Amino acid sequence: MDELVKKIAALGLPGIIFVVATATSGGSVAAVVTLLSSLGGPFGLLGGLGLLGLVGILGEYIAEFGVENVLKLIYKERSKTESVRFLLKEIKELPITDDLKLKLEHHLDSVVVTELGEEPLAPKNIEIVDEEPII
Repeated sequence: MDELVKKIAALGLPGIIFVVATATSGGSVAAVVTLLSSLGGPFGLLGGLGLLGLVGILGEYIAEFGVENVLKLIYKERSKTESVRFLLKEIKELPITDDLKLKLEHHLDSVVVTELGEEPLAPKNIEIVDEEPII
């Protein structure tokens, strides 16, 4: 049993997910394969195994840098291609602490402000001219 535990521990977070999936399925191999296939989406079982690998890599980065820093970097990158208003709404709906939500929102606001520069753009003056219709 110790050898098995050591091997699963070496897998890290994907190993834990695999153990939980196996335990909840009652040890049925078919249930575990079905779970991995459903996780893999259109890529099936191989996609599910790849997802476990991705979870392992992500788990290592989170352990090294912390959840807050990883999320800040992700939202900073997404703010380059997505609406900041949409991202702020998404942050409010995340299942995280209110403190972390505030930190992410503040970071996203500061990213937008620094990208605009120190001088705000001057508002445009628009002149509306009402002309008489030509008959």
